Amino acid sequence: MTRNYELSVNAEFCAAHRLDGYPGNCRNTHVHNWAVTVFVLCTELNPLGMGLDFRDIKALVKEALADLDHAFLNDLAPFAAENPTAENLARHLYQELSRLLAGRADAAAARVSRVHVAETPGAGVTYWEGP
Repeated sequence: MTRNYELSVNAEFCAAHRLDGYPGNCRNTHVHNWAVTVFVLCTELNPLGMGLDFRDIKALVKEALADLDHAFLNDLAPFAAENPTAENLARHLYQELSRLLAGRADAAAARVSRVHVAETPGAGVTYWEGP
C-alpha cells in the first residue's frame, strides 16, 4: 500500500496584467492580489515524521513568486507568447516549483501535485499534470 501525504502552503503576491484580445474590461491593465496554494505529494516521511518541512516548501514558493510579485506579468518571459491568465500562471508556477523541488536532495519522495491560483477570492484555477 502506498501512503500519500499531500502538504499544502498558501502564499500571495500582487501583480498587474492585461488580457490581449479579450473582449471585456480585462483587456485593460489591472491589478490582482493573487492567492496561490501549492500542494506537494510525499510518499515517504523523514525520521522526524515529515514529508517535507513546511518552511522549506514556503521558501520554494517564495523563490518562484519573486519575479512575479509587483510585476507587470505581460512583460515577463514566461508570458511573452501567451496571456498571463490564471490558468497560464498556475501552469507556470507548477512547472517552476517542480523544477525547484527536483533540485532538492531531501525531496526524492516528493513532487508538486497541483497548484491553485485565484485572482479573486471567488475565482481561481487548479493545474496539475498526469493521468
